[in-house]
Amino acid sequence: MTIAFERTPDGEIINDQHLIARVLSEAINYINYLKGKILVFKLGGSMLEHQQEVLQDIVWLHQLGALPVLVHGGGPYINDWLTKLSIPTRFQDGMRVTDAETLEVVRMVLRGQVNQRLVLMLSQLGANAVGLCGTDGNMVQARMLDERLGFVGEVESIDSSSVHTLLEQGFIPVIAPLGQGPDGTCLNINADLVAAHLAGALNAEKLIFLSNVVGICRADGTLISELSDAEARRLIDEGVISGGMIPKVSACLDALAAVPRVHIVDGREPHVLLRELCTDQGAGTMIIR
Repeated sequence: MTIAFERTPDGEIINDQHLIARVLSEAINYINYLKGKILVFKLGGSMLEHQQEVLQDIVWLHQLGALPVLVHGGGPYINDWLTKLSIPTRFQDGMRVTDAETLEVVRMVLRGQVNQRLVLMLSQLGANAVGLCGTDGNMVQARMLDERLGFVGEVESIDSSSVHTLLEQGFIPVIAPLGQGPDGTCLNINADLVAAHLAGALNAEKLIFLSNVVGICRADGTLISELSDAEARRLIDEGVISGGMIPKVSACLDALAAVPRVHIVDGREPHVLLRELCTDQGAGTMIIR
């Protein structure tokens, strides 16, 4: 059942008790399904300015019985601080070159600014949240990806025991994408990869990427609400999925090796998580294994 909201000529939604009942009857099946399920959310750095409603949705899902885990980026904030400190910003093949000086800024921003801000906001919304990064408790073990990139890591293994413990105790874990190299060195890791590997290690039910796009669209621009991994690969081969969407969808396809369902939603849309996870129509694209 797809809900069609009745509106006035001015576009305002009509307060209809029957409509409210329909909304609740549709949502209750999804709410019951999500109870006790681990949901991993990846919040990109470009989405942090829209975090209030995203975090509110995560808190509500937690209160309804789901077990959310939040992994975040922070690229724009890192760029701002590098500019303030007159440290050159360099990218190679779309990845940040991270020398020792840049790594200190990355750690400062991800752990000291973004992570703590998200934890504080979740607390203000009534949740118990704990901030972590991949080096805490040896959670993310990594190796250097490419010497030319400096202190940039690739995930080797995940120890999710600390995250499981926090979930069992009723906390929402908020995780910064840093990892520990074989010699104890801290490494900067792509947040999409950390979220995907962590979702697999946690046996998560869903991995949700909050992005700045509505989802995967057809050649005519209409949204595809659901498709399989094979269909997604075909759209890449046909050029329907192109440009900056290719790495986003590729990250989703990689995650499907360990997670049965991966979603791409537009984090700028109001209450997009509730609409995607608790309605028949959804709000973005779900890719299924």
